[in-house]
Amino acid sequence: MADVSIVFRALNEERWFEDALKSCKSQKLDGLTSEIVLVDSGSTDATLSIAERHGCNIRHIGKSEFTFGRSLNWGCEAASGKYLVFISAHCIPTHDGWLQTLIQPLIDGEADYTYGRQIGAEESNFSEKRLFEKYFPAFDRIPQEGFFCNNANAAIRADVWARYRFDEECTGLEDMVLARRVVLDGGKVGYVASAAVVHIHDETLRQTRRRYYREALTLRTIMPEVHVSAFDAIRYFIAGSVHDLGSAWGERTLFKYLPEIVSFRFMQYLGTYRGHNEHRRLSRAQKEAYFYPKPPKDEVGHAEPATLATTERQVIRAAE
Repeated sequence: MADVSIVFRALNEERWFEDALKSCKSQKLDGLTSEIVLVDSGSTDATLSIAERHGCNIRHIGKSEFTFGRSLNWGCEAASGKYLVFISAHCIPTHDGWLQTLIQPLIDGEADYTYGRQIGAEESNFSEKRLFEKYFPAFDRIPQEGFFCNNANAAIRADVWARYRFDEECTGLEDMVLARRVVLDGGKVGYVASAAVVHIHDETLRQTRRRYYREALTLRTIMPEVHVSAFDAIRYFIAGSVHDLGSAWGERTLFKYLPEIVSFRFMQYLGTYRGHNEHRRLSRAQKEAYFYPKPPKDEVGHAEPATLATTERQVIRAAE
């Protein structure tokens, strides 16, 4: 029995998995014990031998059975902890207080579900790092407004998970699907900026397009008024590219990153457009809060007139 269970999902994650496990095992907890559970979906590289070497509790899920939500549910069922922590096998905690910091709002009753900051590595895609800056700012929101959440670096009380469980049919965003249900029932989601991980997406352009396509399919369900038209996708592609190119110019790396910026943003919005294949409408301000590349201001600075939380709050009120 452990107090905290860290749940990984993996398929051929040997490149970064050992570093992730070492960081997880070096965490300093305030009198709590921890365990690590791995749900593997058919790895053929060294992922399983790495997990065995580090004493992980390993569960296997067949590719035909795999969904993002089902694999997490299997991992949670195998876990014994009161607090369930989710982290991608290509995410590495940045310090030895990450775990305690991430679960502390759960312990204190300030939140039912928390997620932490994500930052890119040196080798991460330039545009991906700009997205991390937008969705994972440097200041806490405990609790936050809305149901945005991300299971690449998150924690939930085991009793909350048992009440809702992850949707096993959705094609992505299973974290936001569950978080939305928690918020609709009066629960709280918290963002913990100081519980940071380095998130390394080692994806091809095709995989990037498929990721955004999958997420858009689920986004249609949990935010049904959102619709991204061809015009929207083109406009967001141009805006995102210009924003990133301006950042690269400021860093004097424009010519180094120009091809990857344009190709990443193209695949991002191509996948998003294809995923939004039903005609739903949302105000321009609300759509730009979700898709536009501008990062949020620090709470000390001027607030954005339209935020992601605003969009979520209106969807929740409509559902009520």
